[in-house]
Amino acid sequence: MFATWRRMTPMARREAVEGYVSLIPWVIGFAAFTALPIIYSIIASLTQWTGTTAPKFIGLDNYVRMFTRDPLFYDSLRATLGFVVLSLPLKLVLGLGLALLLNLKIPGMNFYRTVFYIPAVISGVAVSLMWIWLLQPDTGLVNTLLGYIGIQGPKWFWDRHWALPSVALMSVWRVGGAAIIYLAGLQNIPVQLYEAASIDGASAWRRFWRITIPLLTPTIFFQLIIELIDSFKVFTEAFVITNGGPLHATYFYLLYFYDEAFRNANRGYASALALVLTLIILVTTAFVNYTSKRWVYYETD
Repeated sequence: MFATWRRMTPMARREAVEGYVSLIPWVIGFAAFTALPIIYSIIASLTQWTGTTAPKFIGLDNYVRMFTRDPLFYDSLRATLGFVVLSLPLKLVLGLGLALLLNLKIPGMNFYRTVFYIPAVISGVAVSLMWIWLLQPDTGLVNTLLGYIGIQGPKWFWDRHWALPSVALMSVWRVGGAAIIYLAGLQNIPVQLYEAASIDGASAWRRFWRITIPLLTPTIFFQLIIELIDSFKVFTEAFVITNGGPLHATYFYLLYFYDEAFRNANRGYASALALVLTLIILVTTAFVNYTSKRWVYYETD
């Protein structure tokens, strides 16, 4: 390293120093807000700690309890995985479909793009309150409209069979954020490819399947990772609307973590829960990243 530094010109040395100095704020932020909290959580997960009393070291007892004596852990994990399975395909497919519509060349398109993006930046609590009004079994707008055509609407959040699909349906509300990212990817595809395919007689579906999808796979991969992590972090909807019910149908993992950390004052066990969720997300994203080698195509490939 020092030999390389001696061979550098004064200009190269100055640029290197400026680069390292510019990294200092990021390093400080990473250490203070990411690395140190993770280390602190690992230590806390090995203790019995209420947050107000001195931590008592208990080794791996929190993890033994979690995997062998805690049915709520499995209930919350099952509800969260169910939400991921239901909501992730919806957000990916509908986001791409909306992006294809927003990519059309029609008057006023900038206005439509703004309208569809606005829900992505609205507070989760406000959105949850709105959906409570929409999906009220007796007076909600959705069931009222269904009643006009002779359909008896379900109880939505208040039915153990419909509660989880209802929360997954809510996630579609923010699909405009995904559509904007897809839109950026679509606009990076060279128009000449579509023109050449049209001259060769390719149909619209064939152009979509042979040109759009392959060239959009880096964007799809990015969106898959982001939406996957976001789905595991579902919390606000259950906290505001269902409180985990009915019958733990929407008792998501982060809601269980919140109950243990703040309602039950069991900070040590909550730290163990947080680390297990982090490990699950790391393993899942690593698996998706591994499989991406088979279906993601870059311009250099």
